[in-house]
Amino acid sequence: MEVPTERVDAWARFDVFVEEEHERLFKALYFVTGSREDAEDLSQDAFMKLWERWDTIDEIDDPTGYLFRIALNGFRMRRRRAATAVRRRVPTIEIPDAFVEAEMRADVRSLLLDLTPRQRAALLLVDLLGYSSEQAGRILRVRSSTVRNLASQGRRALKTAEGARDA
Repeated sequence: MEVPTERVDAWARFDVFVEEEHERLFKALYFVTGSREDAEDLSQDAFMKLWERWDTIDEIDDPTGYLFRIALNGFRMRRRRAATAVRRRVPTIEIPDAFVEAEMRADVRSLLLDLTPRQRAALLLVDLLGYSSEQAGRILRVRSSTVRNLASQGRRALKTAEGARDA
């Protein structure tokens, strides 16, 4: 089976193009990546993608510019994928701000001090310390329904006070 002459000419033209542009592309990619291996991989990928479109090369105004664009897009895609992989693997550690924490504690304390002592005690036992209303009732020496009522009143008062502060 004989290969058509135009196909052989296309291969020859591509070989010449690779010979002319390989070193320039490699140097540019080495400058961008800082790695010989990455520059070579990106060069090869770019030439392979250009080869896939080589039959329509006459429609491209600047084949060299197109080659460089392919290579730089490949670099950006690799960098983006690497950054995504790092974000997935490396947990973000937030360093607590002592001033923010102190301010928050002062705000919470202020809000709690605005409650009645019984509401404050019910909220702290049920919501903060995790006691059931029956256990909290035994501690406070009241019925469990009273603890639920006091905690509900306290939550409502906190929401109202917090809403007034934000307004």
